[in-house]
Amino acid sequence: VVIELLSESTAKKDKTSKKDIYQNQLKVAESFWFDPFKPDECQGLALSQRVYQELPIHNDSFTSQSLGLKLALWHGRYKNVETTWLRWATLEGDYLLLPQEIEAKRAEAEAKRADQEREEKEQALQRAARLAQILREQGIDPDQLG
Repeated sequence: VVIELLSESTAKKDKTSKKDIYQNQLKVAESFWFDPFKPDECQGLALSQRVYQELPIHNDSFTSQSLGLKLALWHGRYKNVETTWLRWATLEGDYLLLPQEIEAKRAEAEAKRADQEREEKEQALQRAARLAQILREQGIDPDQLG
Protein backbone atom coordinates (compact mmCIF):
# COMPACT_ATOMS: atom_id res chain seq x y z
CA VAL A 1 0.00 0.00 0.00
CA VAL A 2 1.29 3.43 -0.96
CA ILE A 3 -0.05 6.77 0.20
CA GLU A 4 1.08 9.84 -1.72
CA LEU A 5 0.64 13.22 -0.08
CA LEU A 6 0.40 15.67 -2.93
CA SER A 7 1.93 19.09 -3.11
CA GLU A 8 1.43 21.73 -5.75
CA SER A 9 4.86 21.03 -7.23
CA THR A 10 4.52 17.21 -7.41
CA ALA A 11 0.78 16.58 -7.88
CA LYS A 12 0.87 15.99 -11.63
CA LYS A 13 3.85 13.59 -11.38
CA ASP A 14 2.31 11.77 -8.40
CA LYS A 15 -0.98 11.24 -10.25
CA THR A 16 0.57 10.08 -13.53
CA SER A 17 4.14 8.80 -13.74
CA LYS A 18 4.34 7.61 -10.13
CA LYS A 19 0.98 5.90 -10.52
CA ASP A 20 2.35 4.09 -13.59
CA ILE A 21 5.45 3.00 -11.66
CA TYR A 22 3.34 1.65 -8.79
CA GLN A 23 1.04 -0.15 -11.22
CA ASN A 24 3.44 -1.49 -13.85
CA GLN A 25 6.82 -1.88 -12.17
CA LEU A 26 6.23 -2.26 -8.45
CA LYS A 27 2.74 -3.79 -8.79
CA VAL A 28 1.58 -2.12 -5.58
CA ALA A 29 -1.78 -3.65 -4.63
CA GLU A 30 -3.30 -0.36 -3.53
CA SER A 31 -2.33 3.25 -4.00
CA PHE A 32 -3.92 6.33 -2.49
CA TRP A 33 -3.23 9.99 -3.04
CA PHE A 34 -4.35 12.88 -0.93
CA ASP A 35 -3.91 16.62 -1.28
CA PRO A 36 -3.83 18.11 2.24
CA PHE A 37 -4.67 21.54 0.81
CA LYS A 38 -7.62 20.20 -1.21
CA PRO A 39 -8.89 17.30 0.93
CA ASP A 40 -11.85 16.66 -1.36
CA GLU A 41 -9.38 15.75 -4.08
CA CYS A 42 -8.30 12.27 -3.11
CA GLN A 43 -8.25 8.93 -4.84
CA GLY A 44 -7.83 5.28 -4.03
CA LEU A 45 -6.72 2.72 -6.60
CA ALA A 46 -6.59 -1.07 -6.41
CA LEU A 47 -4.66 -3.33 -8.77
CA SER A 48 -7.03 -5.62 -10.66
CA GLN A 49 -5.68 -7.77 -13.49
CA ARG A 50 -2.51 -5.63 -13.58
CA VAL A 51 -4.44 -2.37 -14.01
CA TYR A 52 -5.47 0.13 -11.35
CA GLN A 53 -9.20 0.47 -10.81
CA GLU A 54 -10.57 3.42 -8.88
CA LEU A 55 -11.81 2.55 -5.40
CA PRO A 56 -15.14 4.01 -4.39
CA ILE A 57 -15.28 6.36 -1.44
CA HIS A 58 -18.08 5.68 1.05
CA ASN A 59 -18.76 7.83 4.10
CA ASP A 60 -15.51 9.71 3.49
CA SER A 61 -13.37 6.57 3.49
CA PHE A 62 -11.74 4.05 1.19
CA THR A 63 -11.58 0.37 2.08
CA SER A 64 -8.13 -1.19 1.88
CA GLN A 65 -8.63 -4.88 1.20
CA SER A 66 -4.86 -5.40 1.54
CA LEU A 67 -4.81 -4.11 5.12
CA GLY A 68 -8.36 -4.90 6.20
CA LEU A 69 -8.73 -1.28 7.23
CA LYS A 70 -10.40 1.89 6.06
CA LEU A 71 -8.48 5.00 5.10
CA ALA A 72 -10.76 7.82 6.17
CA LEU A 73 -10.90 11.55 5.71
CA TRP A 74 -11.02 12.85 9.27
CA HIS A 75 -11.44 16.43 10.35
CA GLY A 76 -9.72 17.07 13.65
CA ARG A 77 -6.71 18.33 15.54
CA TYR A 78 -3.37 16.57 15.24
CA LYS A 79 -0.10 18.10 16.46
CA ASN A 80 -1.92 21.39 17.11
CA VAL A 81 -3.17 21.67 13.53
CA GLU A 82 -6.88 21.42 12.86
CA THR A 83 -7.69 20.33 9.31
CA THR A 84 -8.79 17.31 7.30
CA TRP A 85 -6.36 14.42 7.70
CA LEU A 86 -6.11 10.85 6.50
CA ARG A 87 -6.72 8.45 9.32
CA TRP A 88 -6.86 4.66 9.57
CA ALA A 89 -10.05 3.09 10.87
CA THR A 90 -11.34 -0.42 11.37
CA LEU A 91 -13.77 -1.82 8.83
CA GLU A 92 -16.49 -0.98 11.35
CA GLY A 93 -15.43 2.67 11.19
CA ASP A 94 -13.65 3.02 14.55
CA TYR A 95 -10.56 5.20 14.20
CA LEU A 96 -7.24 3.70 15.22
CA LEU A 97 -5.98 5.69 18.16
CA LEU A 98 -3.46 8.46 17.70
CA PRO A 99 -0.48 8.52 20.10
CA GLN A 100 -2.00 11.32 22.19
CA GLU A 101 -5.30 9.41 22.36
CA ILE A 102 -3.49 6.29 23.54
CA GLU A 103 -1.77 8.39 26.24
CA ALA A 104 -5.06 10.02 27.24
CA LYS A 105 -6.73 6.60 27.59
CA ARG A 106 -3.77 5.32 29.62
CA ALA A 107 -3.91 8.38 31.90
CA GLU A 108 -7.68 8.01 32.25
CA ALA A 109 -7.32 4.33 33.19
CA GLU A 110 -4.57 5.20 35.70
CA ALA A 111 -6.72 7.94 37.27
CA LYS A 112 -9.64 5.53 37.48
CA ARG A 113 -7.43 2.89 39.13
CA ALA A 114 -6.10 5.47 41.61
CA ASP A 115 -9.66 6.64 42.42
CA GLN A 116 -10.74 3.05 43.00
CA GLU A 117 -7.72 2.44 45.23
CA ARG A 118 -8.53 5.58 47.27
CA GLU A 119 -12.15 4.52 47.58
CA GLU A 120 -11.20 1.02 48.75
CA LYS A 121 -8.77 2.50 51.29
CA GLU A 122 -11.48 4.89 52.56
CA GLN A 123 -13.95 2.00 52.88
CA ALA A 124 -11.38 -0.05 54.81
CA LEU A 125 -10.75 2.89 57.17
CA GLN A 126 -14.51 3.32 57.70
CA ARG A 127 -14.88 -0.42 58.48
CA ALA A 128 -11.98 -0.24 60.92
CA ALA A 129 -13.53 2.81 62.62
CA ARG A 130 -16.90 1.01 62.91
CA LEU A 131 -15.24 -2.07 64.36
CA ALA A 132 -13.27 0.07 66.80
CA GLN A 133 -16.52 1.76 67.87
CA ILE A 134 -18.21 -1.63 68.41
CA LEU A 135 -15.25 -2.78 70.52
CA ARG A 136 -15.39 0.41 72.62
CA GLU A 137 -19.12 -0.13 73.17
CA GLN A 138 -18.21 -3.59 74.49
CA GLY A 139 -15.70 -2.05 76.86
CA ILE A 140 -12.65 -3.05 74.85
CA ASP A 141 -9.99 -0.52 73.93
CA PRO A 142 -9.01 -1.38 70.32
CA ASP A 143 -5.73 0.50 70.73
CA GLN A 144 -4.68 -1.99 73.42
CA LEU A 145 -5.18 -5.02 71.14
CA GLY A 146 -2.20 -6.80 69.51
